[in-house]
Amino acid sequence: MTAYRRNIISTVHGNTQGLKPSQLRRIEKLYSRRIAPHQIVTPEFARQMTELSFETRRQIGALIDRKGYVEYVVVGDARRIELPDLKRTRVAADRFRGLRCVHTHLRGEELTQDDLTDLALLRLDLMASLDVDARTGLPGMVRAAHLLPTTVAELDANGAGEPYAFLEPQIPSQLDVDFLALINSLEEEMARNRRTARRAGARDRTILVGVTTNSLYEAEETMAELQELAASAGVVVLDSVIQRRNAIDPRTVLGRGKLEDLLVRALQLGADLIVFDRELQPAQVRALSEATDLKVIDRSQLILDIFAQRAQSREGKIQVELAQLKYLLPRLIAGQDSAFSRLAGGIGGRGPGETKLETDRRRVRDRIHRLEKEIKNLSQRREVRRKERMRREFPIISIVGYTNAGKSTLLNTLTSSHVHAEQRMFATLDPTSRRLRLPHEQEVIVNDTVGFIRDLPPDLLAAFRATLEEISDSNLLIHLVDAANPRWHQQLESVERILSELGFNQIPRLVVFNKADLIDKDSIESILRQASQSGARNCIAISATDPQSLRPMLERASAILARNLVEQPNNYSQTEEELEYESANLR
Repeated sequence: MTAYRRNIISTVHGNTQGLKPSQLRRIEKLYSRRIAPHQIVTPEFARQMTELSFETRRQIGALIDRKGYVEYVVVGDARRIELPDLKRTRVAADRFRGLRCVHTHLRGEELTQDDLTDLALLRLDLMASLDVDARTGLPGMVRAAHLLPTTVAELDANGAGEPYAFLEPQIPSQLDVDFLALINSLEEEMARNRRTARRAGARDRTILVGVTTNSLYEAEETMAELQELAASAGVVVLDSVIQRRNAIDPRTVLGRGKLEDLLVRALQLGADLIVFDRELQPAQVRALSEATDLKVIDRSQLILDIFAQRAQSREGKIQVELAQLKYLLPRLIAGQDSAFSRLAGGIGGRGPGETKLETDRRRVRDRIHRLEKEIKNLSQRREVRRKERMRREFPIISIVGYTNAGKSTLLNTLTSSHVHAEQRMFATLDPTSRRLRLPHEQEVIVNDTVGFIRDLPPDLLAAFRATLEEISDSNLLIHLVDAANPRWHQQLESVERILSELGFNQIPRLVVFNKADLIDKDSIESILRQASQSGARNCIAISATDPQSLRPMLERASAILARNLVEQPNNYSQTEEELEYESANLR
């Protein structure tokens, strides 16, 4: 059995051109050697490697498993060695690869950055180098390093921290490290870190990544919002990484060095998910997934996941599913797995039939078509309900704004309702309507709407267009802004931009700054002044949890409605039957 195993894997990898047949045969014989599992390397094996390296003037390396068998033998050049592709070897999330690399250094140098990068990217148990004596070819010092599992608390305490631990250099005969005991203790610590993260009650443990060509200040602001989104999605954020570049890497988004650092950090912390603060192309997702061996998603996917968790009504669920399928369709790409090239059909069909990929795409398109028909029918029913409301002569006020601005809280305070309100992004997906009596005995309908966000995924915006059409018949928009958020100005602009894209920019609006109780008076006055100078008209400050602060807003809203209704009178009349129907549906 052992002889058969050696014959199967006795290929020498790497730079073998120019080697003499006798040299190649002696290098191949490294496969027949076995090292005691608890040793990093034996003096005999080290001498065989250094003598071959001295004779060929090339680095010689061996990848050794935990049983002491040599799995790969690799030849490099005088400066470096390139390890073979190990992707087919699966690695558990809280384990190293089960292979250690021992290779020669001809110049007696320390472990290089390339060595440490390979250690991290390949998740090797250990990286060790053997110094080759320049006169005799005998082995000199053994220098070795391994990765350090690290907790979030340790990273916070130590800053970036050193991801590697280096063993004391020794000659091979004096190495007294119990290799198996060392690796087992490291993997136990990795498993503990992972169990600790799981006890946080989240599905995934993630590292957030922001890559920008603009200022770092802007990137930090968008990263803060991404952290809020991640919290709303129910994932544990282990760390965040920001890189500023002159241009985005078309393949991996990040630069090579930063990507390597990210992989080391993910391994240290036990992350199983990486979230990018930008929309990724399908090819980028594939390249990053292959490089990291982790699940990789972008900001749009995170938002879609939040919507999928929160959708309660049938209409909301349909809209979210439609958005997800539209996002998925262009990302259905044949991978390297042969399953994507299997043929379906065949018998009873003309020609070889469809590939599995084509079948998947066709099914997704069919499902999209059915969902679009359902949304169209729901939109028609909603249009009927809107016309019925218009006939009742009730002016309509819609509360719009950035997600988590406090729209549902404001509706609850105004109408003594109990609509679900939570300090989380996208807590409201299904629009809600309530009746409200304004000052001067004027009755109106108040709509709570889905929150907006910067760079809202186009597919999501399109899917929720039927719901957002509720806004189109409004007589007044209350644009609610979170005054306590340092990014209030960007949020205000994002909402105004989306309203313009939807064609709602002609509807009168009242800009209301919420959470005024959380900041001092001078700050709120400064915010109102800045908003007015930026072109926002009818600005006012409130606290949605304080009914007393809402009176000026209601007075202002009543005046705007009165002026607009005089200019554009409503000719619809209301019957007793319609009033009963309206009351039943608004309570």
